[in-house]
Amino acid sequence: MAGIVIVFDFDRTLIDGDSDNWVVMEMGLTEIFHQLRFTLPWNRLMDRMMMELHSQGRSIDDIEACLRKMPIDSQIIEAIKSAKSLGCDLKIVSDANQFFIEKILEQHNLLDCFSEIYTNPTSVDENGKLRILPYHSDESVPHICNLCPSNLCKGLVMDSIRGGSDANDQISRRFIYLGDGGGDFCPTLKLRECDCVMPRTNYPLWKKISDNPSLIKAQVKEWSNAEELRRILMQLVNAITKEDS
Repeated sequence: MAGIVIVFDFDRTLIDGDSDNWVVMEMGLTEIFHQLRFTLPWNRLMDRMMMELHSQGRSIDDIEACLRKMPIDSQIIEAIKSAKSLGCDLKIVSDANQFFIEKILEQHNLLDCFSEIYTNPTSVDENGKLRILPYHSDESVPHICNLCPSNLCKGLVMDSIRGGSDANDQISRRFIYLGDGGGDFCPTLKLRECDCVMPRTNYPLWKKISDNPSLIKAQVKEWSNAEELRRILMQLVNAITKEDS
């Protein structure tokens, strides 16, 4: 059996909402967030929000408690565990951040299902403040992709995932990519004819694919809700497994 690698976006894909917006709303940051919304790139804006929480006396534990209330649909949980049990290699490529993603997945006992999470790194400084950093630093690892925000090119991440195996594995591995946003278009362009992309219907990735069908080599299987994601994903996994056996 050829290896099946399933790459998930996080916000509005694995979770139905947006983890950044969840923290902003649940922790009372909506007003200052909207004041600063168009003055900073999103990644730096969220780092600024963490600074604001710290200035209000909110702790890392407070942020974690907020994240642990973020729901994940039971159909998504079933899809993740089923794919993992069938031997698929599950990864996340997300423009959220390490702390938010890990705490949400831990709450639902899903963190160990993923072999790798590629996202904006986080750290806690000497004052106990959560810092959100860019995946691609402007100073050390810049990128020149005009499809992606400066802090993260998911296409480069996909190149890295593919390059992390030997030549035979690169040929035999089949990729399924699930996402919703405009930032998921660049990695979609990296997929081959034997791969599949699952865009969320009526979201930016779906629209970009619909507007540029000649650029897409992979099969396109759209989904609109958690039940469809689970059903279509498992159909693909089972079909690939049957082909390879």
